[in-house]
Amino acid sequence: MANPNFDTFNRAGTIADQASFDVGLRAHMVRVYNYMASGLALSGIVAFGLFSSPDLAGLFFQVQAGRVVGMNMLGWIAILAPIGLLLLVSFRAATMSTAAVQAVYWTVTALMGVSLSLLLFRYTGASVARTFFITAAAFGALSLYGYTTKRDLSAMGKFLFMGLIGLILASVVNMIWPSGTMSFIISAVGVLIFSGLIAYDTQRIKEQYADAWGTDALEKIAVFGALSLYLDFVNLFQFLMSFLGQERE
Repeated sequence: MANPNFDTFNRAGTIADQASFDVGLRAHMVRVYNYMASGLALSGIVAFGLFSSPDLAGLFFQVQAGRVVGMNMLGWIAILAPIGLLLLVSFRAATMSTAAVQAVYWTVTALMGVSLSLLLFRYTGASVARTFFITAAAFGALSLYGYTTKRDLSAMGKFLFMGLIGLILASVVNMIWPSGTMSFIISAVGVLIFSGLIAYDTQRIKEQYADAWGTDALEKIAVFGALSLYLDFVNLFQFLMSFLGQERE
């Protein structure tokens, strides 16, 4: 893995360049975190709006006595659409404009609110709020570690990616043949994987800034970085809910 500051002195060899790089990096990370926080806020607004309005929820879910008992066609589209959009971004990232990437980001975070609303229907508001703040605290600590550590996390990133593939396959199998024990294992492994990905992705965002320093691609890179951290946060939150969530009676 390249040192996040690897190219600064090579380009000009001056302290002024290093200082400019450091200031720019901090501003870039703030931009990434602002995008991420705004995405989480949008998801939360959508989720709470669906939970609070039976008419809106009825467009996506079959709701009886305050519980979701089934999915409508629009609900399935809203839940599966983010996967398609993320695949589109992964294949077209280099050719997409900044505006297009931003549009995909806000669309994904809004649609994710539909999925997250299911947590509000299933768990008590107090347990959702408590788990959210625990997730936020864990995210802050892990992201800070990824930002400040001198350790190369690239090898860990490869291991986490392989673990993520295994987690997805195990989740599919568990959907076909449900098992309480398997669900517990999947949730525990999911917490570990996405905790590691938060630190890894934070370090990777620093590297991406170093590669793009001085170019006009920084805004698009900031959105991609925010999307990575947003997905890490949301997945960690959902897996923690399986441990900490208190179901409604």
